[in-house]
Amino acid sequence: MLRDEVIKNAKILIVDDLKTNIYIVEKMLKSGGYKNYKSIVDSRNAIAAYLEMQPDIVLLDLMMPYMDGFDIMRELQKIEADGFLPVLVLTANDDMANQNKALEMGARDFLGKPFEKTETLNRIRNILETRILYNQVYEKKNNLEDQVLQRTKELKESQLEIAIRLAKAGEFRDNETGNHDLRVGLYAECIGNAIGMSAVEKEKLRYTVPLHDIGKIGIPDRILLKPGKLTEDEWELMKEHTVIGGQILVGGKSDFIKTAEEVALNHHEKWNGSGYPNGLMKEEIPLVGRIAAICDVFDALISDRPYKKAWSISEAVKEIENQSGEHFDPLLVKAFFSELDKIVKIQKIYR
Repeated sequence: MLRDEVIKNAKILIVDDLKTNIYIVEKMLKSGGYKNYKSIVDSRNAIAAYLEMQPDIVLLDLMMPYMDGFDIMRELQKIEADGFLPVLVLTANDDMANQNKALEMGARDFLGKPFEKTETLNRIRNILETRILYNQVYEKKNNLEDQVLQRTKELKESQLEIAIRLAKAGEFRDNETGNHDLRVGLYAECIGNAIGMSAVEKEKLRYTVPLHDIGKIGIPDRILLKPGKLTEDEWELMKEHTVIGGQILVGGKSDFIKTAEEVALNHHEKWNGSGYPNGLMKEEIPLVGRIAAICDVFDALISDRPYKKAWSISEAVKEIENQSGEHFDPLLVKAFFSELDKIVKIQKIYR
C-alpha cells in the first residue's frame, strides 16, 4: 500500500466541457485531500495540457464538442509508448457501448454520472495506486537496463584491454614487427567495411586480428629472432605458433575470444588448401582467418624483417593480386583493393 501523502500529491487532469461537472469533481477532490489538479473545458487544449502537466490520472468526459474523449485517447496512445493510459472515463451509467469501447482503447476504469463522492474517490485512488506503482516498476526496469548496459560496456572495455595487452605481449617477443599488430587490425577493419560488415563485427576484427601471432609467445627466441633463413625443422616449429595461439584462446565463452581463436589458428591457411596448420581451403577457412591472412602478408611484405628488406607498396600490391585465388580469397582481394588508399594511409601513420 502506498503512503497516503504520495497518493494525495498525485497530479490530476480533468477534461469536461461542462463546468458544472468540473465544479462537482473539483469539490470532491478537495474534500478528499487532493490539491494538485487542473481542469480543461475546451477539449482542443487537452493534449497540450497533458504534455505540460504529465498527470498521473486523467478524468475524461467522452461526449464533448471539437474533440471527444475517444479522439483524445487516440492521441494519448501515441504519447504513452508503454501503453498505459491513466484514464478514468466520465460517462452516463447506462452507456454500456461507450464504456466498453473506452475500456478496449485502454481506459483503466469508468465513472458513471451523476457522480457519487465515495465511489468517485475510490475509483480515482485505485487508478492512482496502479499508475504510481506502474511508474515505479517502469523506472526500476529502466534503471536495471541502464545497469546492464553499463556492465556490458565495462565487460567489453575489459575484453578490449586484454586484447591490446595480449597483442603487446606478442610484440615484446618479436619487437622487430613494431606496430604490425595495430596495423593489421586497422587493415582488417577496412576490409570488413568493404564487404558490408556491421559496426560490431568490424570492431571485433579491429581488436582480434592483432592477436593473430599471439602463439609466438611459445616459440623459442633462437627461432623467433633468427636473422637468417630457418631450417626445415625450425620452420616446422615456427608453424606451431598457430596451434599454440589457438590453444591459448580456446574455450572462450565470449564471441570476442572465439573470434580471436579463429584468427590465431587460421591466419596461415590458404585459399588453395596449401596452408597450415590444417590445410583448409576456400570457405572451410573462417572468414576472419581469410581476412587476417591478407592483412598479415601485406604488412609483412612492406616491413623490414631480420631475414629481408621491406618491399615497396607497389610490389606488395602486385603480390597480393598474384596470390588471388591461390593464397587469398578472390572476393576479399577485391575488397582489399577497394580500401587500398585507406590501408596505405594507415601504414604511413603507424609505421
